[in-house]
Amino acid sequence: MFVAMNRFKIAPGKEAEFIEIWRNRETHLDQVPGFKAFNLLQGTGNDEFTLFASHSIWESRTAFENWTKSEAFRQAHANAGASKGIYLGPPQFEGFDAVL
Repeated sequence: MFVAMNRFKIAPGKEAEFIEIWRNRETHLDQVPGFKAFNLLQGTGNDEFTLFASHSIWESRTAFENWTKSEAFRQAHANAGASKGIYLGPPQFEGFDAVL
């Protein structure tokens, strides 16, 4: 199993707008071999930002990497730069291989 996470710092007051972007986007993940599950997680907030993380589970690191090279990935991220003022910097990727 492989877990892929992206951490997002979201501008205060833009949390609902960020959630709606994810709720309404076409991820195309249901068509991707090796995809298991997805969650959008909301963390704590402060005066500077609210932390969110996208969390996806894959059969393997290879399945995840194949998705990142696919047309489905390009389609899912086609409008990623359209939401100015919401994101405070680029997402921070973290990948984890299951060891137990």
